Amino acid sequence: MAENKRPVSAIYRPDLVGISDFINVDELTLGDLEGKVVLIDFWTYTCINCIRTFPYLKDWHEKYADDGLVIVGVHTPEFEFETILSNVETATREFGLEYPIVLDNDRATWRAYQNQYWPAKYLIDRDGYVRYTHFGEGEYKETELIIRDLLQEGGNVINESGNTFLAQRSYVELPEDQEGLESQTRELYAGTIRNYNAAFIARRPPYVAHEQFYTQRNVDMEYTDPPIHRNHYIYLNGLWLNKPESLQHSRKTEEYEDYVAILFYGTSANVVLTGFGESDPYTVRVYLDDMPLKKEFAGEDIKWDSQGNSYIEVVDSRLYRLIKSPDYSGFELKLSSNSEKFELFAFTFGSFQN
Repeated sequence: MAENKRPVSAIYRPDLVGISDFINVDELTLGDLEGKVVLIDFWTYTCINCIRTFPYLKDWHEKYADDGLVIVGVHTPEFEFETILSNVETATREFGLEYPIVLDNDRATWRAYQNQYWPAKYLIDRDGYVRYTHFGEGEYKETELIIRDLLQEGGNVINESGNTFLAQRSYVELPEDQEGLESQTRELYAGTIRNYNAAFIARRPPYVAHEQFYTQRNVDMEYTDPPIHRNHYIYLNGLWLNKPESLQHSRKTEEYEDYVAILFYGTSANVVLTGFGESDPYTVRVYLDDMPLKKEFAGEDIKWDSQGNSYIEVVDSRLYRLIKSPDYSGFELKLSSNSEKFELFAFTFGSFQN
């Protein structure tokens, strides 16, 4: 058995508390996993940062489950529709996650761990002590090496398949930009909760650029898109309802004159939208620099109609991948629908080499 290197300051892990549902397992407590090495992964299914970690989590599950590693995905929702069990079950299946998933809908386990981030990883040794934490993406090789060390502390012999590591994606070289005008666009939130908190509590720039957005909540308002856009903001044209977590298009239109627009910098752009199932889909047209997308810039959810218009068909409530550029640059992105079901929660971005 390898030497136990646990520091005196190591904290005994909190248990899973307030769990509403289980996926890939009937029920689960951390007490059931005594003697195992446990990786707690806080995630939510529309989080692009979480999604980008799944290849590594799946690789570790495949390589080390037989050696005593148990990954527990603690699904703590960011948006209300992420509390719905069927939505999380669909996401779990589509992402190919085979390890236990628990639904932390009231954030009780999140609070027990005093967690603040998606994704967040807590690595627990066989005696129940938290030995390593990592917040956000990256550090995959370091995390895997610590997994191996903790398994070997328990006397496990690591399979030879564990000698290789998945490569980490590379970021593009970003321009020097002291004022942030061409920096990668921050995550943009559409609802009043995040925007009001930013503007009036945190005293930092909110996400929706229009002043009238902040005059009333849960109200249909007519917006006019200004001629010039700045990085890091959402711009609107037409009639929109500002809801707590989202912006919803407030009318059916004959054409596609109402839209959401942003100027973003990065190599990829995604959007979180709500859907109503296969029986009631709606279409959102996607324009880049006021033109339909070319195939070399299209994310995996983009389709084209017979007239050459690029669009996404919104069926499920999830993250939709819109743009995948070969180079880092600034782009004018516009989303437009003639449906009053069009409801937008957030934009996210990346700057990886594609």
